[in-house]
Amino acid sequence: MSRYIKEHSKKKGLPPGALVHIGEKKQDKTKITLFNYSEKKFSEKEISDVNDCLKLSDTSSTSWINVDGLHETKKIKEICSCFNLHPLLVEDIVNTEHRPKIEDHEQYIFITLKMIYLDPETKKIDAEQVSIIFGKNFVLSFQEREGDVFEHIRERLRNDGKIIKKGGTDYLAYTLIDAIVDNYFAILESVGEHLEEIEERLLKNPTSAVMRNIHDLKREMIFLRKAVWPLRDVLSSTGRSESQLLKKNTKDYFRDVHDHTVQVIETIETFREMLSGIQDLYQSSVSNKMNEVMKVLTIIATIFIPLTFVTGLYGMNFKYMPEIAWEYGYPAALLLMVMMATVMILYFRKKKWM
Repeated sequence: MSRYIKEHSKKKGLPPGALVHIGEKKQDKTKITLFNYSEKKFSEKEISDVNDCLKLSDTSSTSWINVDGLHETKKIKEICSCFNLHPLLVEDIVNTEHRPKIEDHEQYIFITLKMIYLDPETKKIDAEQVSIIFGKNFVLSFQEREGDVFEHIRERLRNDGKIIKKGGTDYLAYTLIDAIVDNYFAILESVGEHLEEIEERLLKNPTSAVMRNIHDLKREMIFLRKAVWPLRDVLSSTGRSESQLLKKNTKDYFRDVHDHTVQVIETIETFREMLSGIQDLYQSSVSNKMNEVMKVLTIIATIFIPLTFVTGLYGMNFKYMPEIAWEYGYPAALLLMVMMATVMILYFRKKKWM
């Protein structure tokens, strides 16, 4: 259950806004990367001194600060202080258990959502929290670890990327969210292939190992639904926002991402229904397999009942039993039993019982 509910005991008794990292420490050191760009220039560098963020006051350029690693709460607080972010918002950034949500603080907009990963070997789904804050000339993105789905965005910024550079901070925020949502489709595609594989294995040989795979995948779908479902409302609110930070054409893009999120949710629900159907199919397959075994055993037992009667009859130790002294009594008894078994087998075949 640690994937669904994390411990809050560390915050017990602390005042609101107290910075306590809730979640796993996924890398040793917090890494801060700055992308500063305008239509005519671009620079990229790793920041070691948080005070460098104070120099980003040039309104003619856009600054994207990406932070990997949330466990160094002091450094996170210093970065957020450079942009006068609310203490409760900073607390939300280091608490990785939050469901996707949006907050409009007039001078900036805060959005938090889940970035999903799929282990290609174990087929396990994992997620990390991503917090995105964008204001007039800055975008902050906070992640739990280094490595994400934003690399193609960085490449577009490095290689001209005129659309992003002209779009402003709201368009960059949209691009980051769109990359996360697009990755959901890639994850679901892999899950769908895994689902088909389980279904094929189930039809060939419904073993307990297949049942465990079905159970694990159902839990993955619950986890995925919990991570994605609230995002629909977040993007719907963004598309209807009256904030001056969101331009009209960017709202159209956010509405498009909202439509994609609805498709993701519908696909998740479809997979959940398919898994329930596959689970029922497993139970039916196991029952049918057991019925076939019982059918074979019943036919064998039924054939041997009259044969047992014959052997039991002639196994009685009475002195004056007929056929006891007959020379051909033994082969005659065997022939009788073979004929009885043959007649019963032919009858069962005629009735299509075997």
